[in-house]
Amino acid sequence: MSKNTVHLASAVAGILAAGISVNSYAVPDQPSHWEKCAGIAKSGNNDCGALDGSHGCAGQSKADNLKVEWVYVPQGTCDKIVGGHIAKVKPAKKA
Repeated sequence: MSKNTVHLASAVAGILAAGISVNSYAVPDQPSHWEKCAGIAKSGNNDCGALDGSHGCAGQSKADNLKVEWVYVPQGTCDKIVGGHIAKVKPAKKA
């Protein structure tokens, strides 16, 4: 093997090893509880009916960030999102 080939192989191995270790920390554990986080849903991307009862289905939000439209997020996340407020917490489904 030439010196350049060895350096290239070492670099590729290092990048792959770094990628594996980064990915193992980047994915959070499956949440044990979810929160209905209102005030952060994008238009047409709400998870279910509006909190005020104005509609009963997902995907019917008419504008971004309406206080009555919500999406599920892992528990502890909603308070970290600007404009988000917790409407309800529920257990996650068992896989």
